[in-house]
Amino acid sequence: MRYADWGERSPRWAGIRSEMLNLRGTPVHLLRKPAAPGVPDPGAAGVPDPGSPGVPGAPGAPVHLLIHPMAGTGTMWLDAIGPLSAYGTVIAPDLPGTVLGHTGSPHRDAARAEVNARFLRALTSELGLDRVVLHGWSMGGLVALLFADLAPRRVERLVLTAPTLPGPMTAEERKWWRTFGRLALFAGPPIARGLLRVIGPKALAMKRDALANPEARIARGLDTTGGDVSRLSPEMITLLTDQLDEVRSRPRQLSGAVTAFASACSSMFVNRGPVETAIGRITAPTLLAWGDQDRVIPRPVIDSLLARRPGWDLRVFEGTGHVLPAAVPDAYAEAVAGWLVKHRAADLPPG
Repeated sequence: MRYADWGERSPRWAGIRSEMLNLRGTPVHLLRKPAAPGVPDPGAAGVPDPGSPGVPGAPGAPVHLLIHPMAGTGTMWLDAIGPLSAYGTVIAPDLPGTVLGHTGSPHRDAARAEVNARFLRALTSELGLDRVVLHGWSMGGLVALLFADLAPRRVERLVLTAPTLPGPMTAEERKWWRTFGRLALFAGPPIARGLLRVIGPKALAMKRDALANPEARIARGLDTTGGDVSRLSPEMITLLTDQLDEVRSRPRQLSGAVTAFASACSSMFVNRGPVETAIGRITAPTLLAWGDQDRVIPRPVIDSLLARRPGWDLRVFEGTGHVLPAAVPDAYAEAVAGWLVKHRAADLPPG
């Protein structure tokens, strides 16, 4: 789903536009909203906290590059794009292999996290983005981390929102994943792709009905994200249901979700070494954003990351789950802006 201006879909999304470009033969869809005129760059020296009166504009603000969750689309960030554009231009691309997006998938492995990271390196080069505030949500956090490790000079700041990164494991869990888990990730995806061609439309219809009736989803125990789902805007719920209706007519596109899921599970549980190495090498100041009711990424994962990287910052959002940028977009943008100010101030020399 694309609009020259998403204000056609909802006034709350006015000024956000869809763009298509060709990247080495692959069509790429992204959302873009220019920085609001005369707004502060919270990363610039001498800029006070967001919201202070009399703050001058800062045309040199870095671009906020938003990476969506597994198999999703940049449109999942729509409600957060407007608030974030108060602090710089915002770009939210669709990754290759997405289920709901419009970026092409040049090969079967295009939805893997490490392939997505290389895609972002090529995309930022094509767009001339040499200075970004990088936001990664859920599996987008895994992709963002790997990209930041690939191109550290391009990532000025890193925001990992409920990221699918390795957490603590017992010896028994490690043994299971290295044996049975590894086998399941090898043999399972081909079987899952075949099944989805048959049951995919029905599964999507169930997902659509659950989105349209969140109270029933919770009552039936189908809510896997946690938090107060009523915080999602009606416009976002309607958009997601419409997108699910679209993809029901092309169930083969669901194969990207299988690839992405297997890639995330491998990075979190089986082949953890490359991601753990990347975590240790990140040089950009990093913020962990997490909802205290997240049922996908439990608190021990966050605590484990902070134990490995005590210099990283944590912002906990109360009463929110795994979809926190969509549930509390204004609070999310304000927290990020305040954190940018804090770190810019810490970077300044004394006196």
